[in-house]
Amino acid sequence: MAEVAPRQLTYCGVCTFPPEYCEFGVSLKRCKEWLAENEQELFDKLYSEEALANATSTLSIEKEEQIHKDLEKKQAKEEKKLERELQKKLASKIVIKRIERNRRKHIISINGLEVLNVDIKKLAKTFALKFATGASVTKNAEKKDEVLVQGDVSDEARVLIEKLLEEQGLNEVKVEQIDEKKKKKADAPAA
Repeated sequence: MAEVAPRQLTYCGVCTFPPEYCEFGVSLKRCKEWLAENEQELFDKLYSEEALANATSTLSIEKEEQIHKDLEKKQAKEEKKLERELQKKLASKIVIKRIERNRRKHIISINGLEVLNVDIKKLAKTFALKFATGASVTKNAEKKDEVLVQGDVSDEARVLIEKLLEEQGLNEVKVEQIDEKKKKKADAPAA
């Protein structure tokens, strides 16, 4: 029995579908650009004038125009969604709060790290290794993840976070430092 070599499939670098199925994804325009740059032969097979003419030869003109309009609407909607998500990220802020535990003991709480597209648990481990302290991920009152780092390392944490933001091109995201002190108990009245 003759052995059959496995088929080599090409997957889109944008949507990770095979290029034949990119039209069912949400970013057809970017998928086409990627395919034209990386797999010109396959791009010509799928999107050349001749291939498009063969694919639409059985459609009526009205149906073809309707499909084209629907596709444009879908692409415009997806582009607007991506733009809104980017604006939301840029409008958010990361808060580094220094909390006093005892007289000379502090912890810092870092909120708003969802902006960074990284695993927050791995980021907490990076903080722990970088600052040689304990770090953990907990849920705050708003049910969002926050990183708690032992020690007074708020300045160093700010530098590290700003570096991560710069690497991801999110320079407009604000990083705010807050110093929270324990309230002193009121002196008992003398009797």
